[in-house]
Amino acid sequence: MTALGGLGPRDRGDVLEPPGRGRRSRRSGQGALRSTAIAFASTFVFFGVLAWVAVNSSGWPLVQQSFFNGALFAESLPDIAAAFWVNVQLFFIAEILILVLALVIAVLRSIPGPVLFPLRLLSTIYVDVFRALPGVLIIYILGFGIPGLNVEGVPTDPFFYAVIALTLIYSAYVSEVYRAGIDSVHPSQSAAARSLGLSQWQALRYVVLPQAIRRVIPPLLNDFIGLQKDTVLVSYIGVVEIFRQSQITEAAHFNYTPYLATALVFLVMTIPLARFTDWLVARDRRRAAANR
Repeated sequence: MTALGGLGPRDRGDVLEPPGRGRRSRRSGQGALRSTAIAFASTFVFFGVLAWVAVNSSGWPLVQQSFFNGALFAESLPDIAAAFWVNVQLFFIAEILILVLALVIAVLRSIPGPVLFPLRLLSTIYVDVFRALPGVLIIYILGFGIPGLNVEGVPTDPFFYAVIALTLIYSAYVSEVYRAGIDSVHPSQSAAARSLGLSQWQALRYVVLPQAIRRVIPPLLNDFIGLQKDTVLVSYIGVVEIFRQSQITEAAHFNYTPYLATALVFLVMTIPLARFTDWLVARDRRRAAANR
């Protein structure tokens, strides 16, 4: 009987690696490390060259004094960050209204039948008009035009018109996202619901819309990243939010450093949301690939 020490790998039940598999795995790992090192090196060189060109340009001392004043940055950052709370309020109030109004518009554009053609026409005109006009123009018209009428009982608070303007602008875009989600649901889903006795509205509500909304969550988040940034546009009608606060500070010190503080706040708030959106998109792709 052969001693245990004399047993071969096959006799002991060990799994043998295919010839060359370990070598290929090592080469793959080395290739990944090499690619990462090259990417870091090229990035460092690229931004290093940009920094060297900027610092050695003739206008750098003036730019440094105007945009990179450390003392003013530290002084203005707390007030600018506090003013960002107004942007957050604008964002959340408008977002809730947009989600509701855009869904109504998308449903109106999706329902068939000649009787409902006027509703489809009106919703289509709404989407076309508010996607065609520049957002700042709509904000100006609402923020200055309606209060200028001096109609009794009509609000004059610029914050109110800022919310209304952002809602009208982004509802047109978000409704198209919803409509794409509705169109992506296969007609057999609605047909199956109708065959079970559900009405057309019930099939839309209980079968089509839940699937459509789940599918459009990532693109909706992309739109709301844009909404978060576009809240600064309402500064043109007098809302003192983060951008307006930076303008006030800049005018008081004749220095542009507060704008960098504003940029920093938006970077800190927006980049995590963008990465979260990318993660949702990647997750949906993995689910779709697994279901094939």
